[in-house]
Amino acid sequence: MFRPGTVAVAVALIAGILLCHSTDIWFHLLARRLEVLSGYYGNRDKIRLLVNPTSRSDRASWELQGRHAGVYAVQGRRPRMEDRFSILSDADHDIHLYGIFDGHGGELAADFAEKKLFPSLIKRLVEVKSQHRMPKETPEQRAEGTRALLAEFSRVITEEILRLDTDLLAAAKAKKDLSGSTALVALVHGAHLVVANVGDSRGVLCDKKGQAVPLSFDHKPQQLKEHKRIKEAGGFITFNGVWRVAGVLATSRALGDFPLKDRRLVVAQPDVLTFNLADLGATFMVLASDGLWDALSNDDAVAFAAPHLDEPLCGARSLVNRAYDIGSLDNISALVVDLRAVVGDSGQGDSRTHVVGE
Repeated sequence: MFRPGTVAVAVALIAGILLCHSTDIWFHLLARRLEVLSGYYGNRDKIRLLVNPTSRSDRASWELQGRHAGVYAVQGRRPRMEDRFSILSDADHDIHLYGIFDGHGGELAADFAEKKLFPSLIKRLVEVKSQHRMPKETPEQRAEGTRALLAEFSRVITEEILRLDTDLLAAAKAKKDLSGSTALVALVHGAHLVVANVGDSRGVLCDKKGQAVPLSFDHKPQQLKEHKRIKEAGGFITFNGVWRVAGVLATSRALGDFPLKDRRLVVAQPDVLTFNLADLGATFMVLASDGLWDALSNDDAVAFAAPHLDEPLCGARSLVNRAYDIGSLDNISALVVDLRAVVGDSGQGDSRTHVVGE
């Protein structure tokens, strides 16, 4: 038998442990709540803002319904929202731009890209389109004219992304801001699609067979081409959960990140790909930050968005909610575009629309 004194000490000890445990849980929940509530919310809140880190129904979220596109974004399990998105169309010239910008290390870089890139880019694209003379004599000449126009579009998109990065670096250095951002930009013109990618946001489209077609490829430090470039620049990569440039950045290309730009350990040079939407029988495309791709494959994304083809916003919401439920730890943003509708509207001359996720 235990002595009464021993039993009393044991009971007191157990009670103390339980008290400490419950107190720790309470402080953890309180700290988590305050962490989210103290996050920065700017003008983008005008779209939709709900705050609570613990449940899907009332977590911080933003949504935007465009004419043939929908965007849904959540802060998720991160203490602040660094994802940005943008949609800008000039229907008179049949130019439609869609973008995802996934910030890291702060919000300046993604904000800068969201607000600055598309207004200047669409102006230059319209100029290129207006100056281009499409041959009409033979199908071969028309095809060659289309290839030349798409090449010009690709050149202009590349130049504007690099120009934006130069301006961003100047602004970031002046403010001593270390933030960076991905840039995933898609241009739809007629039955053609041009996609430019910097970083690890990703795009995918659904073809006529219901299969996923990748529109971009992630820039990761461990890739042979990227690793070689980093090493030749005098840098290194290390593994800490994921491969990182100089032990810091998990993507090898980005906007901003000026401490890594001076030695060209990280670059903003985009990879640009073009696609014939008619040949693919494309139905819709998904552009998303890596918070989505951490949880879903390209095939998963197409499968979850397909049932909502006529309602892009519902498709975007379905994707984001699925990634969150699986356990994605990052901000999650998805932009879904009904390509059938965009291509079908080509040349109808709607008035210009300007919608930005701000």
